[in-house]
Amino acid sequence: MSNKNKKPVFSKDDPDFSAWFTSFFLKNHIDPFAYPTKVGAREQVEFMVYPENEVRYYPCSDRMFNAIMSKQYPDYLKNQYKDVLKRIMALVDKFIDSKYDKIFLKELIEIKYKDEIHTGLLMPSRLEKRLYKIFLSRTHIENPYSLEKKAANRNISKFLNSQTFNKALNHIDDSLGMVKDLSLFELREKIKQIEFKRLLSLMQHDHLWACENVKICSLSKIKSMMKTTIKGDGLNFLLSLIRLKKQKILWLANEAGEIVVDLMLVKFLTELGHTIILSVKEAPFFTKVCLADIRTDPVLIKELENANFIHEKTISKNTLVELLKQDNHIHVVSDGTSEELNLLLVSTSFSRIFKEVDCVISRGINQKEILIDSHFNFTQNIINISHEKKSLIITHKPRHPDFIKFSHQQLEEKANYIIDQMKSAKDKGMTIMFYSGIIGSIPGKIDVAKKIMTTFIEYLKGQSTSLFVINPSFYYEPGMDADDLMYMWEIVQLSTYIDIWRFQTSEDIAKSFAIMEQKVPPEWIGKDSTYSTGCTKEMKIAQKVQKKNFEMQLIGPSLDKFMRRDEYGVGSMYDQRLAEL
Repeated sequence: MSNKNKKPVFSKDDPDFSAWFTSFFLKNHIDPFAYPTKVGAREQVEFMVYPENEVRYYPCSDRMFNAIMSKQYPDYLKNQYKDVLKRIMALVDKFIDSKYDKIFLKELIEIKYKDEIHTGLLMPSRLEKRLYKIFLSRTHIENPYSLEKKAANRNISKFLNSQTFNKALNHIDDSLGMVKDLSLFELREKIKQIEFKRLLSLMQHDHLWACENVKICSLSKIKSMMKTTIKGDGLNFLLSLIRLKKQKILWLANEAGEIVVDLMLVKFLTELGHTIILSVKEAPFFTKVCLADIRTDPVLIKELENANFIHEKTISKNTLVELLKQDNHIHVVSDGTSEELNLLLVSTSFSRIFKEVDCVISRGINQKEILIDSHFNFTQNIINISHEKKSLIITHKPRHPDFIKFSHQQLEEKANYIIDQMKSAKDKGMTIMFYSGIIGSIPGKIDVAKKIMTTFIEYLKGQSTSLFVINPSFYYEPGMDADDLMYMWEIVQLSTYIDIWRFQTSEDIAKSFAIMEQKVPPEWIGKDSTYSTGCTKEMKIAQKVQKKNFEMQLIGPSLDKFMRRDEYGVGSMYDQRLAEL
């Protein structure tokens, strides 16, 4: 899809706009500086949203953003607010019987509603989240639509498991065309395409799960359903998955009922060899599919009985790569939220998965508005499947062409190339040294750090004969984050070819500046490898390696000093603690 959405144009030099813009993020509780434990840092957001011209990402459509930024409080925004209030009040009417409680709760919600909307800064999705939270906290109803969701899933499951449906799915008509003109390979692909499109067509017919006591349609009726018109530029991309091998796909689940159709498509794709990570909501939100549903709904429990559940909220690249290498082809993860899709509030695991997969399949109009109908570009190909009027619409937004992604295969190839160099040097009788030092631990000083390391390594080479030193700074490439580097280096380090593992000392740094005929700048005084998160992790690896290779020599600061760094800030080259300073 060619993204025709035009980026909103505002002047950064306009202080009035800047204040309104900042207030927008504060009012919606999506400012990472004001809410650092809730809102993803810029680096985490960039796992998903491609950064362009330092434009700040916002989780709504351009139309909504323009309406809020106009300061005019247009009817479009007012009507969106009113729709939210209607949905919340309908919730009260449906689930609250007591007259007193109903009046009290409606009044409380009305007060909160008026307070929240009077500036016109609040996104309707955030308003809905806040009012919904009031309902849940006051009524102690954990999953209000649980029964309705189970009924919807039960209805569509009954339909999909009926003999009539299976006859319709497998019937042969003129869709195959002239079989005699096709090769066996082309024929198999054609059959898969027909099956895929027939399954996709069911997404248009929400009456299959939305109505009570749904009766199984006639064979002719189901055949007619499977001829639903599919529009949009995303169908060809979806069909290409039939030919592609071993793709990793993040599937953003949406509503109950349709999730069962989704899972039928998910299983179709896994049978082709693809791996699907199904994302659901962390906690109940209207009729959206959430963790509670997949743990308590008999239909979903059965459908996902062989799935692997990713419980970690901050999964690393290493762990994720190893997980996706396993035989499980279906994984389930929470996006970490209980609201409409909000990439500023999703979990670290969700962000990491978003970056590591090959494409993202989103569902429904709301997700389409956020992912497709905005000027923002993303780090992955985005597909949206939604039904509008009488057609099924499948749209595609290509990932940004300048996004650089290193697959685990590419990183493994780079690691093996370095190992081959080490082996070759070893065969020549050379001593192999790995030098661990500061690269990105001082924010904004990567180039200086690389020069310091390279200067000292050249000094070491000049002092020794037959010494092969691995300089990690030579292998950093734009687009690599800390997890990419750690994944690559761990493979190298565990190869057991290292004779000496030297960790950078403050004396090494001082010597480098002396060689460069410079004084040590304040930010480098007293620094050594214990200041580096990467080096701290590498010291733990070095201890493992030394247990297998007793002769490997460790040089550098004492082990007890590697205590102040723990984890990288997500997507950063420096420790998460430094982001708080």
